[in-house]
Amino acid sequence: MNTGIGTYPRRRATVRPDAVALEFEGASVTAAELSARVTRLANALRARGAGHGDRVAFLGFNHPALLETFFATTLAGGIAVLINPRLSAREVGFIVGDAGASVLVYGREQAGTAATLAQGDAELKLIAVEAEDGPGERYEDVLAGAAEDAVDVDVADDDVALLMYTSGTTGHPKGAMLTHRNLTFQFLNAFTGTDMRQDEVMLAMAPLFHIAGLNMTTLPTFLMGGRIIIQRGFDAGTVLATIAAEGVTGSFLVPSMLDALAQHPDFESTDLSSLRSVMVGGSPLPERSIRTWQARGVKVVQGFGMTETCPGVCVLEAKDALEHAGTAGRPHVFSEVRVVDPTTGQDVPDGTAGEVWVRGPQVMKGYWNRPDATAAALAEGWYHTGDIAVRDAEGYFTIKDRIKDMYISGGENVYPAEVENALLDVPGVLEAAVIGVPDERWGESGRAFVVLTPGHSEDPASLREALGERLARYKLPREVVISEALPRTTTGKIQKNVLRTQDVPTS
Repeated sequence: MNTGIGTYPRRRATVRPDAVALEFEGASVTAAELSARVTRLANALRARGAGHGDRVAFLGFNHPALLETFFATTLAGGIAVLINPRLSAREVGFIVGDAGASVLVYGREQAGTAATLAQGDAELKLIAVEAEDGPGERYEDVLAGAAEDAVDVDVADDDVALLMYTSGTTGHPKGAMLTHRNLTFQFLNAFTGTDMRQDEVMLAMAPLFHIAGLNMTTLPTFLMGGRIIIQRGFDAGTVLATIAAEGVTGSFLVPSMLDALAQHPDFESTDLSSLRSVMVGGSPLPERSIRTWQARGVKVVQGFGMTETCPGVCVLEAKDALEHAGTAGRPHVFSEVRVVDPTTGQDVPDGTAGEVWVRGPQVMKGYWNRPDATAAALAEGWYHTGDIAVRDAEGYFTIKDRIKDMYISGGENVYPAEVENALLDVPGVLEAAVIGVPDERWGESGRAFVVLTPGHSEDPASLREALGERLARYKLPREVVISEALPRTTTGKIQKNVLRTQDVPTS
């Protein structure tokens, strides 16, 4: 019996065929219609040589075709590869080549990249979504010409369903192999960690080509039988209007999105009464943001995870959002989490910082074609995350920072995330990022990049003085740089690798 991810559309159509499954730019698709489209696309992919174990890539922003391609590929027994459309043609080419993708489905903004790839690989089959002038076949024509026969392929729970490439800040990205079993247990983590229901109206505007936007809210909502409203990207005004008009009950956001909504002129006047909760992840959420949304009656559920864990590791449930603000919560139902001394492999006592190790059925099978990296990451049967955390006596985990981001000043460990959170509590500070830089006296010291709230004009000295009331002296950054904006990834994470290359004046 095939219980793989690709069978989900058929199963939902069997339960409630006329229920609206997806909405996109004014058009809706029922569960039965989606199942039929996925079946035709699966037949089309098989006709083009993409069968069991073959890789099919999707390059594009949020669109129903992304989910259809994902489901169709896995229904045919293949492996879906979701690629960030903001990558350069060279970066996309690496992922397509590394994965060995035989088919690339691409969005309207990626026609130029597709053309570049076609020049380098004549065997790569291209299918264009909305890109009328791009190379390859038209997506809707492919569907129209495909067979409607049921697709019956043997798919094992341990077969890889999704290749999700991690960021390549320290080299080429690696493809995390996520199996059908990994994804199934991740959805169970999502169900048990939130108050998701069958009448869910989920707004999907965080990137679906990233792990959290796909697996924490969107696919669990589909499996639950809720309605998914897909938006191409994030626009604060559009999101607020959609929440009010469509009765949105939930969404996934990163902290920068949450802040952008709260700072929008329409925030206070928008009817948010339908929102049961919002899921937030990607970086620690300041307490001020939690209070802002709770004052509007919206529960904030915080999560901690990564691509390799599909992503569920810990969840801070809404009831704990303020009392345990600043923590990542407790482990998901199907997560086992340890805090370990990375040099000895032994657990550290509560209250002591160590590396987070994770084990569970949602943890990846390994890295695609990277046996050495797989062995290192999954040593001793646990995934070594590279994140530093402290567990308290009640079992709540506080993520301090990435091991690579921590710096040592005068023999003391300094965790930039702690300094950043303190900066965000200073009036007038909108955004903050801290990195370690060489220091002749202390070995290393901090450099803080700060974006001020519009209308504020604090100087670096006053910010450092205000920070001194909140932190020990050795944690104070030596330099504070006022910036207009901070470089971010598509998921809102600050790109500290970019900040480290900036030549800035000292303050």
